[in-house]
Amino acid sequence: MSLAVRFDRIGGPEVLRLEEVKVPAPGKGEVRIRARALGLNRAEVMFRTRTYVYDPIFPSGIGYEVAGEVEALGPQVEGLAVGDAVSVVPSFTMTDYPVHGELVLAPAHAVVKHPETLSWEEAASVWMAFITAYGALIDLADLQVGEAVLIPGASSSVGLAAIQIARSVGARPIALTRTSAKKQRLLDAGAEAVIATEEEDTAARVHELTDSLGARLVFDPVIGPSLDYLATATAPQGMIVLYGALSNEPAPLPLGQLLSKHLTIRGYELFELTMDEERRNAAIEFVLDGLRRGVLTPVVDRVFPLAEITEAHRYMESSAQVGKIVLSVAD
Repeated sequence: MSLAVRFDRIGGPEVLRLEEVKVPAPGKGEVRIRARALGLNRAEVMFRTRTYVYDPIFPSGIGYEVAGEVEALGPQVEGLAVGDAVSVVPSFTMTDYPVHGELVLAPAHAVVKHPETLSWEEAASVWMAFITAYGALIDLADLQVGEAVLIPGASSSVGLAAIQIARSVGARPIALTRTSAKKQRLLDAGAEAVIATEEEDTAARVHELTDSLGARLVFDPVIGPSLDYLATATAPQGMIVLYGALSNEPAPLPLGQLLSKHLTIRGYELFELTMDEERRNAAIEFVLDGLRRGVLTPVVDRVFPLAEITEAHRYMESSAQVGKIVLSVAD
């Protein structure tokens, strides 16, 4: 028997519990992993509150990211061995493979041997953040040297990954955050400039930073009233990639900007990329190369023990973090 995070009703962090479960031997194309660290994502909060792209089936497990050691291999699994240090790329549903637990199953196509230089906590912080950012900045937008990219929600793990990826290709990451409280930390993380959206005229500041051109790309997880000023800050023929729904307010369609500047507004989710084998493999190689060269480094904000899963979710909902929230799993 092994402890797993479970819940049986929609609600706040208090619905989560640790429960003893029996984890079966891995089937064909599956890997069983002894967890050492678990990465927490906004997606799990949305899954728990039934605001995600699919609903839980009760009683439900939860979790997209785990790092640990391969304990057993199912039939037809190649390239991995018992004892390998691995982490998983989210390319499955939490209803099929919930990975927040002590001993978990994952599909072999999602399991990656990460660089040995990473700690367990760092390894559990890699794939959701960096592949989400890669998918928008590189796979969709083909961001180039010297181009400006606006990154709202920049203090999240995905926002920080986007800053690093933009820097790695010679682009200009401009971080957006509500107040100046996190400004220095975002500059230290590699942002070329930081705009506090509740304290500054965002569009005017972007045009000042870009010689009145605007940003070629906007990478937005909020999708609320801010869409209007983001469109104003976008360059002609620019692209706005929407990948989240953090705002509870309606998002106005900036029709004038959309038509006059010939903008592209594009919805995007991670699985568009990770469910496509060719694109997934390209993303993994890009991220692994960046990790090995030291130009990509996961940022861990705070580590909670697994027993404090409820407190970890509360902290996620506070939006106080700068980087990844991680759960440690005791030996």
